[in-house]
Amino acid sequence: MIDWRHWHNEPFLTGGLILAGWLYAILAGPLRPRLAPGTPYPRGKAAAFYSGLVLFYLAVGSPLDQVAERFLLSAHMVQHMLIMYPVPLLMLLGLPEWMVDAALGRCPRGLVRAVLNPVTCALVSTLVISVWHAPFLYEWTLQDKLVHVGEHLMFLAVSLLFWWPLASPSRLFPAPSYPVRMLYCVATEIGMIPVAAYVVFSQDILYPTYAYAPRLLAGFSPADDQLVAGAIMKVVGMSVSLTALGLCFFRWSRESGRPDRR
Repeated sequence: MIDWRHWHNEPFLTGGLILAGWLYAILAGPLRPRLAPGTPYPRGKAAAFYSGLVLFYLAVGSPLDQVAERFLLSAHMVQHMLIMYPVPLLMLLGLPEWMVDAALGRCPRGLVRAVLNPVTCALVSTLVISVWHAPFLYEWTLQDKLVHVGEHLMFLAVSLLFWWPLASPSRLFPAPSYPVRMLYCVATEIGMIPVAAYVVFSQDILYPTYAYAPRLLAGFSPADDQLVAGAIMKVVGMSVSLTALGLCFFRWSRESGRPDRR
């Protein structure tokens, strides 16, 4: 039986995380006087960014990854929820606006504006995540480690897009108005309903790896595992959308209640 307690320390994973942390440290440290003269070191934002890196490692480098790949679809779904929601949000919250705008300001404005448009963000994130749950693609990731790494990186990339209209750290390309953000929350949640329903209500075991996997939990069948996985996807996604929707409404109402000082 495969040992599920394995921790991953491959050079690609640890080296990539170290490189991301080093680049952030260089930009926020020695290069900060050139990018944002007089700006203090962003301690709070740095803590958020590095927390995102640590959480990403725990998602893909801890024993959770072994359980997710070899034993339980529900564990795999938990892993994906971590990559899609808290990790990219922490990374965005950890980026100072001067750091982001220094990079985006060098790109064609029209192209960046099109990519970061809420409609684009919603369509791309929903489509990519949904397509990867097609049985032949999902099973491919379970059989090929390199493909699995690529899937996780794509999930992280499109999840950064998903969060951008809600938590943009840029002055050049800020988040849209609160009403637009609220509509965005509703639209993205509706967009994820088909794939979650597909996993929950399928009468067949969608991914053969889990049909024949050793049972870590007695009495927890592959059908039960698949049902729980779909429920995790739906409940976590809905909780995130409703929380974001509530925060947008609260901030909008508070902002609308302030007196006009013109």
